[in-house]
Amino acid sequence: MIRCTIGRGQRLQSINSRHLSTMNHPSKIRSVALGQTKLTVTNFGLGSAQFGWLFAPVSHAQATATFNRACELGIRFFDTSPLYGRGIAEARLGRVLPGLPRDSFTLSSKVGYAIEPDDAVPDGESTANPEPRGHDFSYDFAMRSLEGTLRRTGLSRVDILLIHDPDDHMEACLQGTYKALYRLREQGVIGAIGAGMNDAGKLAWLAKHAQFDCFLMAGRYTLIDQTAHDELLPIAKAQGIAIYVGGPFNSGLLADPFAPNPKFNYDTAGREWVDKAQRVATVCTRHGVDIKAAALQFPLGHPSVVSVVSGPRSVAELEQNVEAFNAPIPAELWDELRHEGLLPDTVPTP
Repeated sequence: MIRCTIGRGQRLQSINSRHLSTMNHPSKIRSVALGQTKLTVTNFGLGSAQFGWLFAPVSHAQATATFNRACELGIRFFDTSPLYGRGIAEARLGRVLPGLPRDSFTLSSKVGYAIEPDDAVPDGESTANPEPRGHDFSYDFAMRSLEGTLRRTGLSRVDILLIHDPDDHMEACLQGTYKALYRLREQGVIGAIGAGMNDAGKLAWLAKHAQFDCFLMAGRYTLIDQTAHDELLPIAKAQGIAIYVGGPFNSGLLADPFAPNPKFNYDTAGREWVDKAQRVATVCTRHGVDIKAAALQFPLGHPSVVSVVSGPRSVAELEQNVEAFNAPIPAELWDELRHEGLLPDTVPTP
């Protein structure tokens, strides 16, 4: 039986039909293998950057309610990082994760930003998003960073540990952080090692120079941006590297292409991207499909993509995303997007 928690120290609550009453379609959320590892993840995951005040503040109560609702809806894959609010996102997960049976979920966190184990800001209702003090990709810091993550989350282990944004430190991260993560995996302390980046080309470089189990790729394999398709994804398929896709809405543009001043990949969207997203949305409307549904389901069409990770800020936004993930999409939609030149013919679709 699937169970979820209301908060640390409170009893577990069984899922029942009441929890799913807002869902209009059968759930597509299921557990899948994480590449060649012994781990499993749900094909729809919950990101936690928003719990660390990404773009706007989120209260304790809102973060906890969103997490608990994710559990109720069957999500068992959670991604976090010390970067998110300089430890706040991890600390907020630490309010609820210890109340779940440890083998019932998979947690991914990261190392690389210079945030010490005791460096997290107080877990208050601040509206600031604290900035890290640069990067540290040394072997010793990776070990210390993991200690901090375990302390903040209240857990005895992390399942997946990623090298976080080594864009300008590629060689250094292989000489330091990677060796630490490799040793931790050999010792059984973590189950999988990987990297989390926005740059698909640099993830491909890492795959050519070391052995990885998985990559978190943000915003480069989406409904309007398939940068990763030609190089990274073929390498991932050949090497058995599992990919989970973050930023499936490209920071908001694919959630609502007609919104004023939409963001695209953490910045203001350029006119060419807005135009493309609006054309895609128009095609979706002709087929009776919400563009959010197409955006969330598209990445899973590739055999190397095991999960799509979204970062809702509230219960309502989470429920909308899950409903979109579960929505049926006719094959004719993908066909028309190809016909209109909005999807390459070579890109696989669900």
